[in-house]
Amino acid sequence: MPHLPVKRVLLSLLLLATPARAWDFTPTPVCTILHDTPMLSICVTYDPARPQPYAITLTRPDPWPVTDLFGPGFNGPAAMTIGADRHQLSPDARTLDVTDTGLGNVLDGLAFNATATALAGTTVVPFDLTGARPAVEAFRACATVPSA
Repeated sequence: MPHLPVKRVLLSLLLLATPARAWDFTPTPVCTILHDTPMLSICVTYDPARPQPYAITLTRPDPWPVTDLFGPGFNGPAAMTIGADRHQLSPDARTLDVTDTGLGNVLDGLAFNATATALAGTTVVPFDLTGARPAVEAFRACATVPSA
């Protein structure tokens, strides 16, 4: 079957184009947690070179509303809602970014709950936290390593 390699290549390309459902951690170039769904892309970073080294960035297909408060709500054994008034929107308003000197409550929420919801004004974007805990643990270990 000479067309079998072509099918494998096409299947591989389709799989690469499909958003990852896992919570992924990488230590370089900065400590990063990534999670993509069709409705939301989440990126948590720790960069000791920045004055506020922790950041959470949420990108979605539709613009976020302009609002005074943003917060993630966490549902599960360690349920909580966190509010922030220092968030920034990208020029196209599709990306919302919050920076801080620490994200302990956010990391706890990601690690110890079943689901979460990004809340901005009347916009509510739920996301699943299945599998987030190992990535959060690796992130925490990475963020405590002294920089060179």
